Formats: sequence, structure tokens, C-alpha cells
Amino acid sequence: MPTVVVPFRGENAKLRLRPLPKEARAALAEAMLADVLAACEAVGSSTVVAREVDQGEAVATALRGVESGSILIVNADLPCVQARDLLALLGALPGGGLAVVEAEDRTTNALALAAAHLFAPVYGPGSAERFRARAARLGVPFVTVEIPNLAEDVDTLADLERLEDRLGPRTAAELGQLRAGLVR
Repeated sequence: MPTVVVPFRGENAKLRLRPLPKEARAALAEAMLADVLAACEAVGSSTVVAREVDQGEAVATALRGVESGSILIVNADLPCVQARDLLALLGALPGGGLAVVEAEDRTTNALALAAAHLFAPVYGPGSAERFRARAARLGVPFVTVEIPNLAEDVDTLADLERLEDRLGPRTAAELGQLRAGLVR
């Protein structure tokens, strides 16, 4: 079974979901995290790492305790993800290498590693290319994998609306409650 790491910002999550109030943003972030964890726990031992620090630092800290085996790193804002998506990413992982699922903006939404030492804290704009460059420097295989439920993250209310038909049950329920509250 792979080790699964999910970085999560906690109470500062989803700031771009403004104009929603802080409580609504937090509830949506928690619901998305719960949907992501449900998928992750179906495929491996899962750990949520709080992001009081930089995302890369948080993941690197979590990986220090991983001695062997494959690793999945899955962002917490992927509320459409299902276990089969994670298994597809794991299945695409080249022996001894890295596999990346890019977001539309070329950041990294999910990452599969053959071993912990392959990780580097290179998140942020253009991170998918930096992971590719790292693999080249290390001389290990690298693939980019297209898995829609992992590629489509939620940063804005428009993202939630666009993905509404595919949202996980907790995120869909929270969105429904939010809409019910907005109508009042």
C-alpha cells in the first residue's frame, strides 16, 4: 500500500473563495478535505499535513518518516477525486520515478513518487515543470498523467459550480447548505 500525504491549509484554506464569509470557506475546505481523504484512505495509509508552513516544507516533513514504498501526494482541494483516480496515478508511476498531475495553471495537484527522496519542495507557479526538471537532474523517469478528477481543483466559486455534477458527497452537501443559506 502506498503512503498518501494530503497537504491542507487549515483555517487559512481557500482564501480565493471570497466573497464567502470565513466560516463558509472553512466549511467548504473541510468538506473537500473529507472527500479527498475518503478516496485516499481507500488506497493507502493517509496523513494530513497542516500547512502552517510552506506546502513543500509540510510535505517534506511528512516524508521524513517514510522509509520505503510508493507515495502519493494529493492536494486537499480536489473534491471530485475517487479512489480509482489515485490508483490510475499510481499505475502510471514509472519504476523508480515520478508521475505528476498538473492543474490547468501548470501547478501540481497530485504527485506519485517511487521513493521519498525523489520529492523536493518546489510547489507554486510552474511547479509541474520543476518536478520534471528534478526528475531529469536525478536521472529518473517522469510522466505527466491526465486524470480529470485530479487535474481540476477548486479555487473559486465558479470552479465549484463547474464541477458540481462530479463533487464528492461532503462537498456537494456543503455547497447545498451554503446555497440554502444564501437563499434565505
